[in-house]
Amino acid sequence: MRKIFLYAAFLLLVGCSQRAAIPYGETVTLDAATLADKIKGGWYGQTIGCTYGGPTEFKYKGGLIADDIPIPWYDDYIYDTFIGDPGLYDDVYMDLTFLEIMVRHGIDAPAELFADAFAHADYKLWHANQAARYNILNGRGAPESGHWKYNPHADDIDFQIEADFIGMLYPGRVEDAVRACDRIGHIMNYGDGWYGEVFISALYSLAYVCTDIPLLVDEALRTIPEGTKFHSTISDVVAFHRKYPKDWKRCWFEVMEHHANDVGCPEGVWNGFDIDATINAAYVVIGLLYGGGDFARTMDIATRCGEDSDCNPASAAGILGVMYGYDAIPEVWKKGAQRIKDIPFPYTSLSLEQVFQSNYDLIFKALPESNISEGKCIFSVQEPRAVRYEQSFEGIRPVEKRVLKLAFTDSAEIAFNGNSIVVEGSVRKTGHADDSYVAQVTALLDGKEVERFRMPVDYITRKYEIFSAYCFESGAHTLTLKVENPHPDYELYASEIVVYDKQ
Repeated sequence: MRKIFLYAAFLLLVGCSQRAAIPYGETVTLDAATLADKIKGGWYGQTIGCTYGGPTEFKYKGGLIADDIPIPWYDDYIYDTFIGDPGLYDDVYMDLTFLEIMVRHGIDAPAELFADAFAHADYKLWHANQAARYNILNGRGAPESGHWKYNPHADDIDFQIEADFIGMLYPGRVEDAVRACDRIGHIMNYGDGWYGEVFISALYSLAYVCTDIPLLVDEALRTIPEGTKFHSTISDVVAFHRKYPKDWKRCWFEVMEHHANDVGCPEGVWNGFDIDATINAAYVVIGLLYGGGDFARTMDIATRCGEDSDCNPASAAGILGVMYGYDAIPEVWKKGAQRIKDIPFPYTSLSLEQVFQSNYDLIFKALPESNISEGKCIFSVQEPRAVRYEQSFEGIRPVEKRVLKLAFTDSAEIAFNGNSIVVEGSVRKTGHADDSYVAQVTALLDGKEVERFRMPVDYITRKYEIFSAYCFESGAHTLTLKVENPHPDYELYASEIVVYDKQ
């Protein structure tokens, strides 16, 4: 199996050998069969990688998965997982939500259509996606819906794990992929969270025209501005790989020591849990660099880095799938996928085979008509350029994390000292009531009203945190949360707070 996949690494690919430079500015031709093989490889690779890492997702937080811990696999493993645990594929069916918008409304559909589609979908969401969903449903649209001032999860991994399809839509057209990331990704992310999707999309896009993995990583990183946390982290992964080329665990330890502190996601602050896009993108790169083009080893390393260990091997395996094509993926990994190829993913109308065909058709619609002829995909390879600089939570740092366990039906006061605060919690049922209640809450800072908001009990439309506010005057403050429509069967439960102040 390993020989089959490594053999593909030595094939000439559209005039670019394994050690050749990426042909920027040159016209590249992919025949229909090669293009189809690469698209299919990307989607199957992503699905296989997601399934492989599924059993370990967020079970190893701040720690790697030892080599002697087995990760299950058998011929029907994908089929059994797909039927028994369809929610595992949230990173895939979110991709498909957006892809379906492009199929219906065109590849340049406005951001509002993408935002509306996932905000009104029936599936569960978390972190930046759910915070953005709440914002959109309550009148705060993109790009504010993803901005850190209104979305405490702006740096989280959300659109990074959903941006695979963008890179696959733009073979060699990395600048076009970046523009799509800007339009869609700011619905739920900002700063390093947005950079994650830009970087992953660039890896996919350039994988169509290059099989040199270290070169691919270096060139995709050119899309990220220097001086950002994301650029610094991935640069260090590259540097540690060069220093310890045979020891991925040493690379992992060095990256963790220098870059593992999350300052955004309230759950991740001062905690082993890290859903930050930056650190998880680092694990994708560790898998790619140390996997050396071997499909199984790449997935395994990306998984054993821990944290979001289904999404990271999904991206790494998807990138290899585009690079080498579906036919080069060893059969042991494809057997189960063949059994689900015609079953639609949860919450979508698209199966693996249908999404492959939709992706193929959209590529031909995306490229200028003058570049399409005789069933061949003809395009000029675009050179990556750094996108604009933006950083979340700039100028502030966590100074306190306090457990509250504060339940109330009318009002509560929280004293703190800093210039920013996030209150984690939710509306809870105290009896046998249904999910129809929506708490109407007023927030006052030092007695002055700063916000009125809704808090649904319903999990799909819930507010991810009770309250967040950033960058007011430093000092001692009192936050008052007042329920305007109290009900005896429901209570607000504030679990903990994270307080920030100036750096």
